[in-house]
Amino acid sequence: MGNLWTTFVQFVVSKVAHSEKIHLQVDLSEQSDLSAEDGLIFRALCQFVWIQGDFLPLIFDVENEIYTKQGITRSTLKRLEEIDLVVFESDGFIKKGYGKHTRLFYDGKPTKIGFQRDADNYLDLGHVLLTERGKKLALNFKVPGNQQFYEYVITRWFQQGLILSSIQVGRNRAANSLNYTCSIKE
Repeated sequence: MGNLWTTFVQFVVSKVAHSEKIHLQVDLSEQSDLSAEDGLIFRALCQFVWIQGDFLPLIFDVENEIYTKQGITRSTLKRLEEIDLVVFESDGFIKKGYGKHTRLFYDGKPTKIGFQRDADNYLDLGHVLLTERGKKLALNFKVPGNQQFYEYVITRWFQQGLILSSIQVGRNRAANSLNYTCSIKE
């Protein structure tokens, strides 16, 4: 496992431009005790974070290429768990107690979610939560949004029957992309 991990980390590190590696190493040396390799993996994870009063990394399917092509796999998540940055749960997490509407933010922009019932709603949060240490470290990373990931999440929620409203839906959209509506026929 050690050699596989080392090989993977070397691959991820080789994908990052030299100047970004130097910048990341400076950031990490000032703010944490992470190795550069662990910092790169955590930084990759941060592009999947939504905010609703708390940081919520939405990792729904660790085998999906939306995550794996960014270096987020079951083994990298387990590594982040070993160093106390995340909690990984195969069965996943849900957040309960939502009313009719809620709002989450991605890349600084809001997405309003409407549920079909007036109360006692829940939202699937995926398989990963940040620990307190992970939340503190995530504050230090300024990671640009990933539009492909954003659309992946919106599509997932839409397929679950949630009513969505966002200023990001339709941004950089190809002609053959899904057309999202803001209502559900009952």
